[in-house]
Amino acid sequence: MMAAACARTLGKVGRLVLDAPTWHFTNSVATVPRTYLRCHGRAYFTGGAGFRSRRVLPVPVLGGGRVLGCAFLFGGGIGLYQTIKLTLQRHLAEEQTNAPELGTDLKLILYQYKTCPFCSKVRAFLDYHGLPYEIAEVNPVMRKEIKWSTYRKVPILMVDGTVQINDSSVIISALKTYLVSKERTISQILSCYPEMKSKNDSGKDVTEFGNKYWVMVNNVDADRLYPEKNSRKEEIKWRKWADDWLVHLISPNVYRTPTEALASFDYIVREGKFGTFEGFFAKYFGAAAMWIISKRLKNKHNLQDDVRQDLYKAVNDWVAAIGKNKKFMGGEQPNLADLAVFGVLRVMEGLEAFDDMMDHTKVKNWYQRMQKATYHVC
Repeated sequence: MMAAACARTLGKVGRLVLDAPTWHFTNSVATVPRTYLRCHGRAYFTGGAGFRSRRVLPVPVLGGGRVLGCAFLFGGGIGLYQTIKLTLQRHLAEEQTNAPELGTDLKLILYQYKTCPFCSKVRAFLDYHGLPYEIAEVNPVMRKEIKWSTYRKVPILMVDGTVQINDSSVIISALKTYLVSKERTISQILSCYPEMKSKNDSGKDVTEFGNKYWVMVNNVDADRLYPEKNSRKEEIKWRKWADDWLVHLISPNVYRTPTEALASFDYIVREGKFGTFEGFFAKYFGAAAMWIISKRLKNKHNLQDDVRQDLYKAVNDWVAAIGKNKKFMGGEQPNLADLAVFGVLRVMEGLEAFDDMMDHTKVKNWYQRMQKATYHVC
């Protein structure tokens, strides 16, 4: 503000001097006009603590008046430039304050199926936080790319070639913990998410992870990360909802009809890592199998006959939870729930189910904001 005031004053002075008459001669006697530079009250930079205020005295302007006027105008221009520069620096600083945590020296390799919603969640997180990573696409039939791992699901994230993180929600929570408070190594952080093995009702071995929706930070960091009351609780609630409900609506919708199933597998084969022979059988036999399986999934999860209605309701419930006054569930910036829901829905892009969702729900504006927030140039 001070710089702007000085710039304006110097500009006025410059114009005053330029408009003043210069030397003129009467019978060989030079007459010098007197131009006075006045400030109202105090001179700039003289009224602060420890300094005496003083009046600016009249200054006679001699024959170089136009030169001096140009000098004042130049000074005003410099002041205005500094004002704009400082304003832009302040604006950029505010943007950096609101931006996600950036910068890590971790070397990350993501083992994935591109069309898997859980893998898509992890990519959304990594892209939003600007974390560089390599992708190792896994062949879904042979899975030889992860033959070295006893954990046979994807995603798997390898950190610095030595630390393996399993499960999409654990990957996201552990990395977020590391970004917020770099007091611990990734290996130390992983001890907060213990692996628990058990058998399900069918007698099949199941691996779960404790605390996987929690970002393990101290109270000071937690207050900064979750400034609003219940925002942490809401983030955890909707992350779980994305895993336990939303993800189960994807297959019944993208394999709803034989035509949709074939289109979905055409996309899967095109984007995935299949050999020519595998791709042919995956596209046609896989599409037929998944169309049949989708009917079983509909019954398993108690979905309506028209599974689109369950998808529409779920998506509209999510938008309603965000509210009309927020851009994201996280407020001005996406939180982990935003990234999870976006990651799950994104795998339907290019398919009929996605287009129907955009046309029949209120999700479009939020979804487009998320696309922009997570935009990543490969």
